[in-house]
Amino acid sequence: MKKKITIYDIAEKLELTAATVSRALNNNPKISEKTRKLVQETAIEMNYEQNTLARALKSGKSFNVGVIVPRMDSNFFASVIRGIEEELYPKGYHVIVCQTHDQENLETGNIVSLLNAQVDGILMSISNSKTKNKVFNKLSEKRVPLIFFDRKRDIPDVSSVTIDDFNGSYQATKHLIEQGCKRIAHLSNDRSLEIFKNRYLGYKQAIIDSGLEFDENLVVETISKVDEGRRVAKQLLNMETPPDAIFSSSDFTALGAIQEIKEQGLAIPEDISVVGFSNEPFTRFMELSITSVDQSPIEMGRRAAKVFLQEVNSKSKTKQPQRIILQPELIIRKSSSKRIK
Repeated sequence: MKKKITIYDIAEKLELTAATVSRALNNNPKISEKTRKLVQETAIEMNYEQNTLARALKSGKSFNVGVIVPRMDSNFFASVIRGIEEELYPKGYHVIVCQTHDQENLETGNIVSLLNAQVDGILMSISNSKTKNKVFNKLSEKRVPLIFFDRKRDIPDVSSVTIDDFNGSYQATKHLIEQGCKRIAHLSNDRSLEIFKNRYLGYKQAIIDSGLEFDENLVVETISKVDEGRRVAKQLLNMETPPDAIFSSSDFTALGAIQEIKEQGLAIPEDISVVGFSNEPFTRFMELSITSVDQSPIEMGRRAAKVFLQEVNSKSKTKQPQRIILQPELIIRKSSSKRIK
């Protein structure tokens, strides 16, 4: 039977102490990057298998973290996950990703499954405003850190990392007004979710502050899909007095709106300007690049992971939740940039 490699074998080969090898394998920050890399490469060469169960029993941690997102086919959420992984992997954590497809039962099921998997914490962007608080209370009861990012619920003692959605929408709408647009439609989303409510309020405030008439008929609630963008744009363009601009709370509905506008033979931005939200990669690579609000997703993921690390390593019995708000940036492109005649 082949001998099982131990940390003592690695230590002997590298002329290091077993304690140093153990720390290097567990990504201890006290070990230099050079030593950590050498130890980990040697461990692979020698076919060393770490006993994760023993490690978990010793530390009281599983070194697994759950991440819950509405969907993964979005560059925004994929980038947030990347930021989380970049922050947690060097600390020895593994990330388990779940998606909810905006369904309450899946969101609840994901939380329960991750708890059963003994994760050390859950970082999530909520999908549904109807998910019962008692599901989140289970995390608190088990002292499992919960950190919201992007989409959040206001729950006492729960930290969050978001962007200033109100300000992002205000900037986008103000930009359209500065381009000469006077009748700006807004493609909203589920406003029971705080982020979409704030995007709507930012749009509305910019209209009012600019002295334009606010028309609720120009606000249409939809979902973040290209086909929905086309459908709603068709509805708006068939109005007796159609809009001269569309500000969408999603890049996907903005893309659908652009497709419908072009199909109807209208010019963008000359006849109608379009602005989206999220700065998905396709917005800059299209021939008609789309103006959009950037949400700094990688930074959002990193900050959420840092909050988790602070909470999971905290010795304090009283929790001080953090409310981190990142500032958005409006990226102006062809779909809205025009000279005021």
